[in-house]
Amino acid sequence: MAEFRHLENGLLCIAGDEHLLLTPWGTNSVRVRIARGHMPVDTDYALLSPGPQAPALHIDDGEASLSVGDLVCRARQHEGGVHLRFEDRSGRILLDEWSAPGPQRHRAREYRPLPDGSFKLNVAFAGCETEHFYGMGQYQMDILDLKGCTLDLSQRNTQSSVPFYISSKGYGFLWHNPSIGRVTFGTNEILWESESSLQIDYWLTVGDTPQQISSQYADAVGHAPPMPEHGLGFWQCKLRYSSQDEILRVASEYAARGIKPDVIVCDFFHWTEMGDFRFDPAFFPDPKGMVEQLSEMGIRLVVSVWPTVSTESENYKTMQKRGMLIRPDSDGLYSMFFADQKTLFYDTTNPEARDFVWNRIRDNYYTLGIRDYWLDVAEPEYSVCDWSRWTYREGPGLQVGNLYPQAYARNFYEGLRSEGVEKPISLIRCAWAGSARYGALAWSGDISSTWESFRIQVCAGLSMGVAGIPWWNSDIGGFSGGDVRDPAFVELLIRWFEWGAYCPVMRLHGDRNPHHEIRHPVSGKVCMGSGADNEIWSYGDEAYGIFRKYLDRRQAMRPYLRSVFDEAHRTGVPPMRPLWYVFPDDPLCTNLRDEYLFGPDLLVCPVLEAGARERRVYLPKGTWTDLETGRSYAGGSTITVPAPLDVIPVFRRG
Repeated sequence: MAEFRHLENGLLCIAGDEHLLLTPWGTNSVRVRIARGHMPVDTDYALLSPGPQAPALHIDDGEASLSVGDLVCRARQHEGGVHLRFEDRSGRILLDEWSAPGPQRHRAREYRPLPDGSFKLNVAFAGCETEHFYGMGQYQMDILDLKGCTLDLSQRNTQSSVPFYISSKGYGFLWHNPSIGRVTFGTNEILWESESSLQIDYWLTVGDTPQQISSQYADAVGHAPPMPEHGLGFWQCKLRYSSQDEILRVASEYAARGIKPDVIVCDFFHWTEMGDFRFDPAFFPDPKGMVEQLSEMGIRLVVSVWPTVSTESENYKTMQKRGMLIRPDSDGLYSMFFADQKTLFYDTTNPEARDFVWNRIRDNYYTLGIRDYWLDVAEPEYSVCDWSRWTYREGPGLQVGNLYPQAYARNFYEGLRSEGVEKPISLIRCAWAGSARYGALAWSGDISSTWESFRIQVCAGLSMGVAGIPWWNSDIGGFSGGDVRDPAFVELLIRWFEWGAYCPVMRLHGDRNPHHEIRHPVSGKVCMGSGADNEIWSYGDEAYGIFRKYLDRRQAMRPYLRSVFDEAHRTGVPPMRPLWYVFPDDPLCTNLRDEYLFGPDLLVCPVLEAGARERRVYLPKGTWTDLETGRSYAGGSTITVPAPLDVIPVFRRG
């Protein structure tokens, strides 16, 4: 028999050794926690405290209901357990637990005990043939509607698992569980799987529009901070500027051409040893003076930080002794082998480790005037990617591994706020739920310089925005494989650059061929090399003219960008919006993945095929004006528009 109890913070259902706690958690939202053998525990991995709420609660013989605004949660006794169903106010079923029929069926909730006292968990909900799913973060696939997909819930270089989706049925769902696992969005079932967890934990919200759902989700996990002014402009980057002189030469050349990048990025291996968190004085003899010279030109310096601590680092022994490094399950196992160095990642889930690292960053970078950081390898990127072999302060890697990038962003956000920085953002290579509130400006990692990869990034950016990560960008031109001497790559770079003008942050980066060797000026040792030049004048006169055109266009958009970014900060509505998000009743928008709205008024249609000089564009309802030609078109139709090499089709609403 199931027992239902009215608690001060919601509804408790007990059936055998299973305890189900349903708690109001924000407007039209509920949090569900289910544990075996004990009461569910309160974790704050991503969800913020919702404050006191007074739900409508009704308990009857064998069943109970809890109503929070427009969301109704129904719990009923069912075959020795408790069955959960979620409806809107009209009684329409949003999500319904599902058990497969048959004598050996799997149940909606399955627990397989593990030796450490945790469980391998499965949670299943009934599928719906007409339902569509969007969000879930960044996966390298040219897919927007996730129906039929199975996704790994794990972090990788180029992959950010952010387990929140919006359904075409009008609800949003957060899997509030940082464990390693997977999810399947099938027609027969939606199946969540965890490799190791102490309890089931998820959050559900309902809304009349996707925008309302995004806002309620942002309220639950935290809003992105305001985008600072330098986030609106152009970021210059390459692998890698190896010295102070090189950075200042690039900045001076931009100034001579009458161009002001908002940011120049100083990439990795500018340091002494990995984990020292400071400049190598042989290459950067006066970093404070460098920052001041850049500032006089109106340019901010962003500095790369890796979480790797080499066994040769001056900080390694102290951090290892004090438990500030992620712990392997055996001696001699290291987190990452890179450039002939053995390293362990610092444990971002450990508050003491976060304080230690921020103190080094403050002393060695912040005091020089550096306020912005590039948090690379943020997944973290294990050389031996077996999550069961690593232990964090927060728990075993299998249980909490996906939390790492969020805690990494938190480290720098809290450090910068403690120093009085009002709008901290950090360029970071991965994200999880709640990362946005810590100023995470995610990028899509070390992607290839190919047309296929270019097409994928459009879906990646849109899915990240829907998953609640509004500040996003990709390496313009891709990271690896581009050759500055190859006309085919230059065409790809031009098209990517045009699209970059209509991404939340416009950042040119890449590891370009051909490479060149760098030697240490003191020791003579061969250092980490550098790719070819990657400035806008590095690709010939035709490309340079096109790059200038879109830099001017980005500059002219700044008032519009401020408005769009302010809306994202206040409401959680992302700058990059899939067409289904704005026009959910238009069936032609359901899986339209090669065009999107940038803010409320700009329809962006990147050219994603080599050699293309025109493209087909679907115009949703309304009137749309081509920014290039000034011609207006009625919506609800598909047109073909010219797209010469210097044109990305963009239409203004109205």
